[in-house]
Amino acid sequence: KKMYTGKRRTDIIRRTGNCLENNVSVRKKTEKKEEHAVKILFYDTKSYDKESFEAKAKDYPDIQIEYLKSELVPSTAKLAKGYDAICAFVSSDVGTETIEVLHACGVKLILMRCAGFNNVDVEKAAACGIKVMRVPGYSPEAVAEHAMALALAANRRIHKAYVRVRENDFSLGGMQGVNFYKKTAGIVGTGKIGAAMARICHGFGMNVIAYDKYQNPALDFVTYVSLDELLAQSDLISLHCPLMDETYHMINRESIQKMKDGVILVNTSRGGLVKTADLIEGIRARKFFAVGLDVYEEEKRNVFEDRSDEIMETSITARLLSFPNVIITSHQGFFTYEALDAISETTLNNAMAFTKGERTGNEVEVE
Repeated sequence: KKMYTGKRRTDIIRRTGNCLENNVSVRKKTEKKEEHAVKILFYDTKSYDKESFEAKAKDYPDIQIEYLKSELVPSTAKLAKGYDAICAFVSSDVGTETIEVLHACGVKLILMRCAGFNNVDVEKAAACGIKVMRVPGYSPEAVAEHAMALALAANRRIHKAYVRVRENDFSLGGMQGVNFYKKTAGIVGTGKIGAAMARICHGFGMNVIAYDKYQNPALDFVTYVSLDELLAQSDLISLHCPLMDETYHMINRESIQKMKDGVILVNTSRGGLVKTADLIEGIRARKFFAVGLDVYEEEKRNVFEDRSDEIMETSITARLLSFPNVIITSHQGFFTYEALDAISETTLNNAMAFTKGERTGNEVEVE
């Protein structure tokens, strides 16, 4: 074994001591950093969620995220003990009971990775001192483009044509559609998504009318009308408004009767805007030329899940799909790379702003 003596031995001891001090210093800094990290529990994680958030999280070293596949319900809310925030989606149960459990766990922030918050008991959250933040505009064009895709596909029976041709059936019976050019598009709600849909319809050469309590001055090509006038004049009606008490079941038997015969209806907003039983009644009465739905009332348990081997609780979805002029997609209007990138970035920015006591305009507050 090699031995060192004298000055050589002293230098080695000095250098070893410095290394130990440096290691202790680095460890203390790391521990300090971890102590100040924002701990987020991410519920109902899908592979694409984790992929997009992990890619962005590299730019937010003060944020620590743990991912759960479990949905957020009262029984799983207790898993948030020790976390500063939870991240939930539009299909999550963020009602009174869930918030009470989150409050007991010490959660201070609910991050909604979506625009909608009708599933959140905002008043209860405020009473518990829990801040709620959302992503109000992640990619309005993504949803608007999907709305137009539904309108076009349902109108031209693309879903039927796809299946037919795969079976070597090239007949055209039942496939005839209508031109959108010079027809009237009625946009219900002209926020960011509704405005994007209005511009798309305008690009198709359509006459665009709209209904909204607050007119969008950027849409100088749009004529604002009352809801009854929109229902009566529109060849295509596209819903882009939030779900509130005043908009719940706004499409019902009475409003359907005010529509043109042969109207095309598209809903990429919230399922509760349309009373499904009345919609089915209208389809059976041949009121609609086509219907495109990315959302519907009974979708809650279906959202993003593979239920192909299960027996469904209701027959509503099956009844809607039995009609040849109806297309339903799986709440995928938002689902583009660009939108997921924006959702993850805004959510993480919301978390950082909360820790710094800053406002972003994305806070959901009691009115």
